[in-house]
Amino acid sequence: MAELVEKASPDKKDSKGESKVDEDSTRLRCRFYENQYPEVEEVVMANVTEIGEMGAYVTLLEYNNIEGMILLSELSRRRIRSINKLVRVNRSEIVMVIRVDKEKGYIDLSKRRVDPEDMAKCEERYNKAKAVHSVLRHIADLKNLRLESLYQTVGWPLYRKYNHAYDAFKLILQETQENIFEGLDINEELQQAIVSYVKRKLAPQPVKIRSDIEVTCFTYDGIDAIKEALLAGESIGPADAPIKIRLIAPPMYVMTSMTLDKEVGIETMKKAIETITSVIQSKGGSIDVKLPPKAVTLREEAELQNMLDRLAQDQEEVDGDAPEE
Repeated sequence: MAELVEKASPDKKDSKGESKVDEDSTRLRCRFYENQYPEVEEVVMANVTEIGEMGAYVTLLEYNNIEGMILLSELSRRRIRSINKLVRVNRSEIVMVIRVDKEKGYIDLSKRRVDPEDMAKCEERYNKAKAVHSVLRHIADLKNLRLESLYQTVGWPLYRKYNHAYDAFKLILQETQENIFEGLDINEELQQAIVSYVKRKLAPQPVKIRSDIEVTCFTYDGIDAIKEALLAGESIGPADAPIKIRLIAPPMYVMTSMTLDKEVGIETMKKAIETITSVIQSKGGSIDVKLPPKAVTLREEAELQNMLDRLAQDQEEVDGDAPEE
């Protein structure tokens, strides 16, 4: 069993060499949720700190880094040949709580009992809670407050009222008439500070959607047919998330769009491809989707831009021979 201990922040020493607590660090530390310890069968996010003979020692990220242990027998359903292949130090793991002894201070965890559905739910909940924690920690630091006090007056009441405080913060972004702070014991100045930072910190960021297609048409109207099909595809994009189609190298084209909603953006681009398909096939041409619509990373975009730059450079006209003197 793993001893349940809250990790203290490193002590600082004064000029005489005596240890003293870093008050600022302690002031800005707090668990995410109102319960001090997780419940049995709760799925939580843990960070591996050490690997021992009995299993892996971890800290529970949502519970102010209290310690727990993933028992060796609970790491995998299969026979374990090397524990290092299953868990690594400093890597986050999604685990299930199987035993909590508050009196003796033990938390035992299991990795093998977590199914894929639990993992997805845990990761979503953790990311939301981490965003809420980031907002409250910033406000506590800004206003010189204890983070735990801010959770008691704002964070945990919002969790109780809206099931998750993140959902309350989203109402701020949607600019509804609902006052999420109604009934909470906080002043107007603190409310405004939270609203201002939530709008800056949690505002949705545009996502780039991309798809690569090959469009060909060898009939008499080939070029005009391709142009008509691509323009029809571009017309599908809404005004706030237009679809742009660029030539990479005949017959390859790249479709891109910036949107705040990834799923809607992908569906819109799929409809654009269906429109292009319908038009080009009616003209005797064909389309081949090389890369289905997907959200792309900055690295993928950089690679695409480098490729376009190289192609543009290759297609530049080369100067002829210098005139004879």
